[in-house]
Amino acid sequence: MSETTHDRTVATSVPVSPDEGLTAAELAARYGLTVSGARPSLAEYVRQLWGRRHFIVAFSQAKLTAQYSQAKLGQLWQVATPLLNAVVYFFIFGLLLGARQGIPHDIYVPFLVTGVFVFTFTQSSVLAGVRAISGNLGLVRALHFPRASLPISFALQQLQQLLFSMLVLVVIVLAFGSFPDLSWLLIVPALLLQFVFNTGLALIFARMGSKTPDLAQLMPFVLRTWMYASGVMFSIPAMLEGKDVPGWLSDVLQWNPAAIYMDLVRFAMIDDYGSQYLPPHVWAFAVGWALLTGVVGFVYFWKAEERYGRG
Repeated sequence: MSETTHDRTVATSVPVSPDEGLTAAELAARYGLTVSGARPSLAEYVRQLWGRRHFIVAFSQAKLTAQYSQAKLGQLWQVATPLLNAVVYFFIFGLLLGARQGIPHDIYVPFLVTGVFVFTFTQSSVLAGVRAISGNLGLVRALHFPRASLPISFALQQLQQLLFSMLVLVVIVLAFGSFPDLSWLLIVPALLLQFVFNTGLALIFARMGSKTPDLAQLMPFVLRTWMYASGVMFSIPAMLEGKDVPGWLSDVLQWNPAAIYMDLVRFAMIDDYGSQYLPPHVWAFAVGWALLTGVVGFVYFWKAEERYGRG
């Protein structure tokens, strides 16, 4: 636009921009711009995770392979580590402290090894989850992907490691006189429910550990306390029998999720470990713990999606 002045010169005026006076948010809305790294909706987040399913599986397998790559025995340590722990616990608790109370002596070894292997599955998933974000900041900052892929892949890695341990557990159970029958099929739903539970815990602690790296130093003490309270080395009902223990404490110990998943696998695999060792409504609690922890953990992690790897 131009106009002639009194001295016959031409003055040019700049046209007013249609964007003038708009806020940043209004400009973004006008031109269809979105915040970089913004948290997607929950449904979209699930869809993105499903699209990364091959990465999740491949990443978990790579981590499993690399875990003991520097050791001479390699992948044998996947089984040897929990097995050596079981030997130590048998000596300390089974022989010295008499933790076999209420458990037939001929099944105490498979009882103990089952407890150690199954609890180690949860313990390792939590410890891996704590470091899932803080220990992979380079990957988180370099690539755009749903961050839940990391704790889920670490939980899947621990499931694969447990399956190697289960082969040794089968040999031990057979050696002590328990042979396969239909009850062994219960192992599948029990471990799947535990995997969902473990994944929920890994997601919860992945978010907490992303802002508080020192949590990784604290968690081994918390998990060790949880192990001693979960009946890994002893039968909770047998240990509480005849003791002046409040009823609510007995219920808390027997219905804590670690004890429930251990007892379900023991019940499935060990012939003389009958239903008298199980708390009432054990399957309902197993499903409830898995769904509650899995859903709460997933939503809790998703809520902070846009903050992982920042600052």
